[in-house]
Amino acid sequence: MTLDAHVHVIVPEITSEAAHEPWRPRVFRDDAGAQVVELGGKQIRSAIAEFVDVEGILATQEEAAVERVLLCPWVPLLYYDATPDDGLRRARIQNDALATLVRDHPERIAALGALPLQDPELSAAELRQLMDGGTLRGVEVAASVRGVFLGDDRFAPFWEAAEATGALVFVHPTTRGFDAPALQDYYLWNTVGNPLETAVSAAHMVMAGVMERHPGLRVLLAHGGGALLALRGRLRHAHGFQSQARSRLRESPDDSIRRFYFDTLTHDDALLRSVIEYAGPDHVLLGSDYPFDMGDGRHVDTVRALGLAPDALEAIVAGNAERLLGLERSQREETMR
Repeated sequence: MTLDAHVHVIVPEITSEAAHEPWRPRVFRDDAGAQVVELGGKQIRSAIAEFVDVEGILATQEEAAVERVLLCPWVPLLYYDATPDDGLRRARIQNDALATLVRDHPERIAALGALPLQDPELSAAELRQLMDGGTLRGVEVAASVRGVFLGDDRFAPFWEAAEATGALVFVHPTTRGFDAPALQDYYLWNTVGNPLETAVSAAHMVMAGVMERHPGLRVLLAHGGGALLALRGRLRHAHGFQSQARSRLRESPDDSIRRFYFDTLTHDDALLRSVIEYAGPDHVLLGSDYPFDMGDGRHVDTVRALGLAPDALEAIVAGNAERLLGLERSQREETMR
C-alpha cells in the first residue's frame, strides 16, 4: 500500500462552471493545451497536472505507484479573506464535495476539509461537526491567517477542538506569506518564501507552547517542515537563556518539534534522511504536492531509493498516514474485501 498525503484538488462544485460568482476559480486549457487556473483576476499556470477531474488525478497517481491519495483543497480556496459566514459557505461546498469523493472511492481516496479559520471559534464548532460525520479525516489550514501565525492565542479554540476530535491538521504555506521585494524575484516566493512561512508558523506554535499544551495534536507540516529543522538549534539555544523565548514553553523546543509530522517533499535526499532521523520514521508521511511544478512526481521512488529498513519504508509510504487517518491496515483490507 502507498498513500500520498499531500495532494491538492479543486472540486468541480467550487468552480465558476458550477455557479457564476466572482470569487470562484475558473479552470481551463489555453490554446496550447496548458492548464490555467484563473482566480481573482490572476492566471496561475503552476498546476501542471490534472487539477479537477478526480479520475485523471487517480490515474496520474497510479502511474507514480500511489494506490491511495489524501485530497485537500488548493490553499487559496480556503478563502480567509472572506467574511466568516462566506468562508463557512465556501468551505462547506468543498467539504461536501470531498466527502462525496471519499464515499464514491473508499479504497482510493481519503480527504481533509476546509474551515473559515478567520473565525477560530466558528472553525472549532465546524471541525467538531465535520469529524462527527466520520467521512473527512481532518482539515488543511494555512500557515498564517490574514498575517497572523498559528501560535497566536486567538486560535486556542481551534487547537482544543483539533486535539479533542483527533483530526489531522495539515499546515500548508499560504504561498504568499511575505511581501519582501527580493522574494518576488527568481521564483523565491516559492523556493524560499513557502518553506520559511511554514517554519515561522511551526516555530510560533512551538515557542507559544501549543504543541506542549496539546500533546494529542496531529499536525502535519508540508514540504518536510520547510526550514524548521534548520532552525532547531537556534530555538533550543534561545530557550536556554532568553526569558521571552522561554515564557510559554517549559519543555525543550526539540520535544515540541518532534510532536509534528512531516511530509517527504524536500527535493534533497540528504535533507530527507535528516528529517527521518530527527523526527523518526513514525512521524514522516509520503507527500508529492501534486499537481504543482514544485512537486515530486516520483515520490515513491524517492523514498524507496533511500534504502530504509522495510518497516521504516512501509511506515512512511503508507502506515503512518493510515494510522493518523484511522485507516488501519485491518480496516483497509476489510473494506477491500
